[in-house]
Amino acid sequence: MANPLVAIVGRPNVGKSTFFNKVAGRKISITEDRPGVTRDRLYADATWRDKTFTMVDTGGIELKSEDSMWKHIFKQAEVAIDTADVILFFTDGKEGLVASDYDVAAMLRRSKKPVVLVVNKIDEYAPEKVFEFYSLGLGEPFPVSGEHSQGIGDVLDEVVKNFPSGESEPDDSLKIAVVGKPNAGKSSFVNKILGFERTIVSDIAGTTRDAIDTKFTVNGKKYTIIDTAGIRKKSAVDDDVEYYSVMRAFDAVRRADVSVLVVDSTQGLTEQDVKIIGYVHEQGKPSVIVMNKWDLVEKDTNTINKFEEKLKQDLKFMDYFKSVYISAKTGQRAEKVLSLAAEAYEHASTKVATGSLNDVMMDAIRLNEPPSYNGKRLRIFYTTQVGVRPPVFALYVNDSTLMHFSYERYLENTIRNAYDFSGTPIKIVMREKNKDEAIEAKDLK
Repeated sequence: MANPLVAIVGRPNVGKSTFFNKVAGRKISITEDRPGVTRDRLYADATWRDKTFTMVDTGGIELKSEDSMWKHIFKQAEVAIDTADVILFFTDGKEGLVASDYDVAAMLRRSKKPVVLVVNKIDEYAPEKVFEFYSLGLGEPFPVSGEHSQGIGDVLDEVVKNFPSGESEPDDSLKIAVVGKPNAGKSSFVNKILGFERTIVSDIAGTTRDAIDTKFTVNGKKYTIIDTAGIRKKSAVDDDVEYYSVMRAFDAVRRADVSVLVVDSTQGLTEQDVKIIGYVHEQGKPSVIVMNKWDLVEKDTNTINKFEEKLKQDLKFMDYFKSVYISAKTGQRAEKVLSLAAEAYEHASTKVATGSLNDVMMDAIRLNEPPSYNGKRLRIFYTTQVGVRPPVFALYVNDSTLMHFSYERYLENTIRNAYDFSGTPIKIVMREKNKDEAIEAKDLK
């Protein structure tokens, strides 16, 4: 059984994201004192009284606004309400009730879902401060101060009372972070994969501000896809909110199993794209390069080969890359990204048998002797794999300072030629041992 889903809703600027961050235990939502900052649904797992659940933060609901962005936000909040097991309805205790609170309350009553009414910004509790909120017809109001973490436990006690019976299960889905520059087509790609409008898609650069998680299943395999804000050049980030959005995208890469870089094929791989995928590489994450908008590229029989050669040139530091050419708009080859991501993750999880690995490395060493310096030659006694995701290989050597980067690259290529680690970085580490210690370590394997 999946974790119960708790949707946090309310009009703009009532403290939903602050509460979300407090419960999640880390700063996930973007919090700033201006309406409209949280635009899309944002998810985080939390545990209270040994019950694990998933919270979903939403943008503020403005039912009567004619602004197109507010309409988009409302549509996303509606999806969160429809899929939630429990709804947290946030109101503002300082400002008091306003007409839009009644509108949202009426909508929530129609949903027939359990609703916990939260009166936020009550720094010093007094009964008269919450009396008027009974008029919303949603039962007892719970006074809290999200900013000062007061009353949160009482709210969560009420939330878990309303959970459906059954045990929560661990998340065993493959987590895929979708990253790239603004307007590369990330959200369109996510929507095409999911088969429904999951994130706000418009022609305004920077519409997706938060990293958004969505779970789904394809052919019996579970996935979580994480759509992120477009990452612009640092010099172009002049808005505090956008700065935090970029940081959230980087956080998504760190917590994902695989990253997918979406590139606008009509522009080709840019310097900013290389920087983004370089960050993924540095984090040791497997990845897939997705060349999007392929339907808009003028082609001849050699077009893909030309693009591939350019990718090899620009991505020399990660020549293990996997690439696919798609159109998120038409759906052409879009689903292939999932299989490539799963394959890259499988390669990142591969554990090579120690005996086989040493046979391969000894052959390479005999073919091309290790370097020497000032009459002292590097000796490699033994090699073993000591980690996965990314794969890490330890070389027992006499003196690590004698290892030249070109020889290390030669050994990495040797490993890659012997085993399929396409789509994932691998790491080689030096461990200084004398010959007897190396033999002893080998015998322990």
